[in-house]
Amino acid sequence: MGFFIGGIQIMFGRKTLFTALLLAWVMPAWAQTLKATLPNGLQVIVREDHRAPVVMSQIWYRVGSVDEKVGKSGLSHALEHMMFKGTPNVPSGEFSRRVSAMGGVLNAYTSPTETVFHENAAKEHLPKLLEMEADRMVNLNFSNRDFNNEMKVIREERRQTVDDNPINNMYEQMLFRAYDKPSNRTAVIGHMRDLHGLKAADLRDWYKKWYAPNNATMVIVGDVNAQETLDLVKQKFAHIPAKKLPERQNLQEKEVKKAVSAHAYGNTQQPIMLLGYRVPHLRTINDTTPYALDMLATILGSHSASRFETNLVRGKQLALEMDSSYTIISRQPQMFHISAMPREGVSTAQLKAEIEAQIADIAQNGVSEAELQQARVIQESSLIFSRDSMANQAAWLGTLESNGFDFSQEDELYQRVLKVSAAEIQAAAKLLTPQREVYIVMYPHAMKQKRVAVRQK
Repeated sequence: MGFFIGGIQIMFGRKTLFTALLLAWVMPAWAQTLKATLPNGLQVIVREDHRAPVVMSQIWYRVGSVDEKVGKSGLSHALEHMMFKGTPNVPSGEFSRRVSAMGGVLNAYTSPTETVFHENAAKEHLPKLLEMEADRMVNLNFSNRDFNNEMKVIREERRQTVDDNPINNMYEQMLFRAYDKPSNRTAVIGHMRDLHGLKAADLRDWYKKWYAPNNATMVIVGDVNAQETLDLVKQKFAHIPAKKLPERQNLQEKEVKKAVSAHAYGNTQQPIMLLGYRVPHLRTINDTTPYALDMLATILGSHSASRFETNLVRGKQLALEMDSSYTIISRQPQMFHISAMPREGVSTAQLKAEIEAQIADIAQNGVSEAELQQARVIQESSLIFSRDSMANQAAWLGTLESNGFDFSQEDELYQRVLKVSAAEIQAAAKLLTPQREVYIVMYPHAMKQKRVAVRQK
């Protein structure tokens, strides 16, 4: 199980969402994809992939931390855990045990905007997998004892993955300072004070509000007949009634505000820094800036020949490591992230100035056609080596459908990114201004202790 912080999925690591698109794009001509919406509102997408006799099943519920209220953070992630705690038909722990007995694997994760459950098994087990998913969509029945035990697990998960993890800790602090609306500030895993206050009744109420066929998308990729699989999903889910869903919260925020900076002390041996810019994300397929921002992230820092790696890590040797990332599709406002760890003897202020100089150079002079072509090749190479993943195919289909796009647009999205011009990238770089900036530095605990000792003297 896992969760996201600041658009970053903790369980699977960090990458731009466009990478997921690349993993899914090129499919053989015989790979039919069908889509249907059941009368109860459940969206279903089935893609044939006959290269191996297996199937990937994912169900996407359109609910996450952005839907939560102040004081109740962590509801969606906690409920993700409790979805494995049983129904009258499948007792607590049995869901995982039965999938394992099939020789399959399963997991789940929560993001700011979705909660996703997925199973991978031999194709003959798909009817049983769908039967169990349909069962826990309506019949979840966890005990107070299971709830109390699982909350201990979740609080420990927060300690390990956020409180004691400097990178994730900084992402959480950045969200809090970047936005004004509580929904956009909320930690996916929940704030510790809220995790001590949640009750079993809170999760049961959350389940009743949001877990419904008209708030879900079922995605199936594998060695199946698309039409027969659509019929199978109808058989398993059509009897579940739709619900009246709560009104969604308004997540829109101003992107241009005053610059924000902060520092903290954490579990790190070297100072580390996170520089973020509030930027647009893709709202319609015809937007242009998000595609350019995605390519800008590739050019600046997401590969070994990027500007940061070439100029600041290996060139001037100012940093031990650097990265840039951007999520192109989401319901939530997004940031363009740059993370870096300075070399010993290099201050964070010096490295920040060098980063800003790299951005300013692109904003003023643009990028060369050769540099842009290299970025395109890197994107396409990722596709060639990664397109065999059924899980990533399903993840991209689910991402599109859960965020107001259609699976049929995946090819067009890919082509639009590859057609980004040097001029569009230059215009995107001009957006990375101090008025959009949030800057977080985390120092080692030892530095705080030294400063306290100096003041005491």
